[in-house]
Amino acid sequence: MPLIELVRPTASVALLTLNNPGRLNALSFALVEELHDALSAVEYDNSCRVLVITGAGRGFCAGLDLKDEQRIAPNAIGMNPPAASMRTQEYIASLVPRLQRLPQTVIAAVNGPAFGGGLALAAASDIRIAADTATFGAQTIKIGISGCDIGISYTLPRIIGGGRATELITTARVFDAAEAERIGFVTRLVPADDLVDSALELAETLCTHSPFALEMTKQVLIANADAASLDQAIALENRTQILAGTGGEFTEAVTAFAERRAPSWVN
Repeated sequence: MPLIELVRPTASVALLTLNNPGRLNALSFALVEELHDALSAVEYDNSCRVLVITGAGRGFCAGLDLKDEQRIAPNAIGMNPPAASMRTQEYIASLVPRLQRLPQTVIAAVNGPAFGGGLALAAASDIRIAADTATFGAQTIKIGISGCDIGISYTLPRIIGGGRATELITTARVFDAAEAERIGFVTRLVPADDLVDSALELAETLCTHSPFALEMTKQVLIANADAASLDQAIALENRTQILAGTGGEFTEAVTAFAERRAPSWVN
């Protein structure tokens, strides 16, 4: 049974499902390897514009699979222990920058528990919606290691603010979907049975925009999260606007508006 299912509900949208429901889709090394492969396939698929990530069964992702018999990453086999441990940590953590560097907008459809690495995957996504029964937690401090893992010390404060992020990471407490919405970690709650359909509907809304404009919007939002100043952020926006306007999308959008029709985009 594949640990990652990747399907195309529509021509422009991919649905990626973490598929080990018996382990709440925990991050075994086999699952992480398949996830890397799936993200590579999405990255180089120029017909795909939005990626939706969810979990099979009742969980989104329970974090690192502590019962996994494989203790090191596939690319660390044969290395001495410190080097193998570092290579293994890097292999798992690299999922976060991979998600942020995808040209596609990533929607996390959090259907159940999202703990540890699962919380990190959700935080690395561009948009998060959740089932009203979902739960969340940064758990790694509870197993004798730092609570800052898989990018969460960077991503979470930028979503919910430093004070809230510090409290959640250091206490490792579980918070529910209602709190996740209240603090801005997720933007929408829906009944569990409607979650994937709601995520796909949102994806289709994004696909009504120009492909290049949507991709550039993601890039600027991520880059300007670290902008040194407002002027620097505006400078990147200005250059991106001019670049995007040279491909004809702006002209097509204005023409379509005047003709009261949907724009016709090309990749």
